[in-house]
Amino acid sequence: MIRLATVSPCYNEEEVLRHSVERMTALFERMMAEGLISNDSMMVFVNDGSRDRTWQMIEELHRENKYVRGINLSRNVGHQNAIFAGMMTARNWADAVITIDADLQDDIECIPQMVRHFEEGNDIVYGVKVSRQADPFMKRMTAMAFYKLQNSMGVESVYNHADFRLMSKRALDMLADYKETNLYLRGLIPQIGLRSTTVDDVISERYAGASKYTLKKMLRLAFNGITAFSVKPMHAIFFLGVLFLIVAFFIGLYVIHALITRSAVPGWSSLILSVWLVGGFIILSIGIAGLYIGNIYNEVKHRPLYHIQEILD
Repeated sequence: MIRLATVSPCYNEEEVLRHSVERMTALFERMMAEGLISNDSMMVFVNDGSRDRTWQMIEELHRENKYVRGINLSRNVGHQNAIFAGMMTARNWADAVITIDADLQDDIECIPQMVRHFEEGNDIVYGVKVSRQADPFMKRMTAMAFYKLQNSMGVESVYNHADFRLMSKRALDMLADYKETNLYLRGLIPQIGLRSTTVDDVISERYAGASKYTLKKMLRLAFNGITAFSVKPMHAIFFLGVLFLIVAFFIGLYVIHALITRSAVPGWSSLILSVWLVGGFIILSIGIAGLYIGNIYNEVKHRPLYHIQEILD
């Protein structure tokens, strides 16, 4: 039997927390009865600077439930950093760690399958979404578009996988060697290279409350994922510049021809259009280059990703 830890980042999750703990407790006890996990397995909740009673509830649940442990971060550091903080702490407590969001929209019935795959010798088991009908239409469409864009940019990742996964202690020790500030775990973990497999994850509706992953946060994660693992946007800018030079050359020939044949028509429309078009692409290019420079700026500072204020162990 393995000692299992689940890690769940929490940001203003007081509406779902108690219900989630009840479901996870029932699953834990069933898995213990089946001999899949040991009696000292645990569920770890990482409070990511919540503004509601999330941490107070974690403290209450810790006193009531022997499986519940808590990590209180000193401030809000974001979903990826909160997951990383939980994994790096829990790897010292367990043989394997499963990350799953506190709302339990991911299928918790996948967890026994993940443990079995781990016992078969897999160090990483990814939960891959096979159905997202419970998600809003816009979220489904933007997620699919992002995964396709990510693949076209050459980012190595597991298609339709978010952050529901099992990792062995060995895999987590290897992940700890990555010192990146701009964390994008979905692209980082496949680079570890250990034996891995997948399970089918059917997304369910949220029990209560609303998702804390806003459009702004999703866009930030998408830009971070692409700029942290692919230089193709910069290559595209270079070839776009070459294309503009070629077009400019032919426009120059046309202008010379119009002057020689005296067929040039006075006007400013084409000039203004050209200025705005080229200016727009220049600004876009500078912006993309700025994303990379910004990432470099963040990396060279080597600031800590998080600070743990308190641990309930």
